[in-house]
This record gives sequence, C-alpha cells and structure tokens, in this order.
Amino acid sequence: MMGGEANVNKRTHRFGDWAWGYGMIFPLFAGLAIFYYYPVFKVIYDSFFTVGAFDKRSFAGLSNYATLLSDNAMWKSLGNTLIYVVCIVPVTVFLALVLAEMLNSGIKGRNVFRVIYFIPTVTMSVAIAMMWRWIFNGDFGILNYLLALVGVSPHYWLSETTSAIVCISVVSVWMSVGLNMIILLAGIQGIPAHYYEAAKLDGASKVRQFFSITIPLVTPALFFVVITTMISTLQIFDVIYMMIASKSAALNETQSIVVYFFRNAFEYSKKGYASAVAVFLFVIILGITAVQMKLQKKWVNYD
Repeated sequence: MMGGEANVNKRTHRFGDWAWGYGMIFPLFAGLAIFYYYPVFKVIYDSFFTVGAFDKRSFAGLSNYATLLSDNAMWKSLGNTLIYVVCIVPVTVFLALVLAEMLNSGIKGRNVFRVIYFIPTVTMSVAIAMMWRWIFNGDFGILNYLLALVGVSPHYWLSETTSAIVCISVVSVWMSVGLNMIILLAGIQGIPAHYYEAAKLDGASKVRQFFSITIPLVTPALFFVVITTMISTLQIFDVIYMMIASKSAALNETQSIVVYFFRNAFEYSKKGYASAVAVFLFVIILGITAVQMKLQKKWVNYD
C-alpha cells in the first residue's frame, strides 16, 4: 500500500516538473510559431496564388515561379545582390580579423576602440543609412564639401549606378564590421598562450605567428562570421531602401532581391509573385549555406 502511494506521488511529482518545464518554454514556442514558422509557411503557400489588394487571391499553380524565371528585373536584382556579397563579405571579414588582432595585441586605449567600432552595430540601421545619405548628398553633402577643398569636382554619389553600389557597400561594411570583430576577438583570445610562446622560442615573427597559429585556430569563429555575413548580405534591404530615393533612376540598377520583393509586395500589390521571389531567395540561401557547411570540413580546424 505504501509502495503504491509512493509511486503515485512520484508520478505526480514528475508530471508537475514536466508541466512547469513546458509551461516555462511555452511562450518561446508560441513566439516562434506565430512570428517565425507561420510567416514562412504562409509565404510558401501564397507563392502558389495570385494575391492582389485586400488579399484577393486565385490559385496560380507554378505560374509565379515561371514568371520569376523569365523576369529580367528579378535576375538583375539577384545579380546586384551577388555583387554586394562579393564587395561586402570579403572586406568585412578581412577588416574584422585585422581589427580583432590589433585589439588583442594590447594597444593603448583598446577598450575605447572596441566601443567605437561596436557603436554602428547597436545603432538603428535606418538612422545610419539616413546619416550616410546626407554625407553622400550630391548637392550639399559633407563628402563633396571635403573633396572641393582639395579641388575635386562634386559627384552625385547615389544617383550613378557604380558609385551607388560602392557607397551602399561601404555603409554595409561599416555597420557590420564591429560585431564580427568582437566575435573574432573572442576566438583569438580563446587560443592557448603556450602556442605563441613555443613559436616565439622557435624564432617565429609576429606575422608568421598570425598566419601559422592565429588564423588556423580561429577558423571556427571565422567560419561563423563568413556564413552569417553572407546570409545577412544576401538579405540586404534597409541600407538600399533608405539611401536610394524611391524615384531615383539608380534604384532599379542597385536594388537587391529583397528590395525587389518589397516593391512587388507593397508597391505593386503583387504579393503572390513577391512570395515566390522570397521562396526563391530562401532556396538560394539554403543552397549556399549547405555548400559552405560541406566545404568547411576542408578548412575549419576544430582541434
């Protein structure tokens, strides 16, 4: 009898622990379901419909995807996005690695430099984009003012395709290098000091230590920085949308695929087609990430 009561109490106690545990994580699951999983499946579902104003819809099958594959504007936007990836990712990773190594070397005022480099990361991207838009303004921007002091004629930086892409890339690098620097700095500081001590005894220079010890042992953090920077660059939106005027002729030549998605969904009221564009970008990101996960076995050192 006593054994039966003990088993009942034990089961009741386990049920209470189970209820409390799942009760505590329920808000997280609910938030993920409402704000993450539902929108993903909703976008995939809408991509098979023609969705107009006021959510009027009709089944379209694969016609949105067929239109997408023959849409020159979409391919142009995808090409622009890949240009941003090529311009932004290598420069961001390189600068972040160099800055992390400099801050790890014990230079004076390194805590101040950490804050300075990290400020753009915690500042609203819209505010940053608006600030740089004033800097690059062709009529009264501070950049043209400084160039005029040395005799350089003014330039409309955000109105010409090539210069606009360069300006957007510069701002994107400036915004993202701080966070990546902190991540790489943490990776560098996690390298055991005896590796450097042994290399120093063998007569290895600082440069040799950096390439033979620091880079190989920081590759896990480096891989994380590369993959997250590439994903965020493939989704670049706010900098372009805020810096390039909506009626500017340069917008069509500089817009990313996410900007193209936004314009179709909210300016042209083609939400079904915009959903197909979003799904297409999702597949591209998924494929690139899968390739990176496969290739990282060849160069990432987890020992």
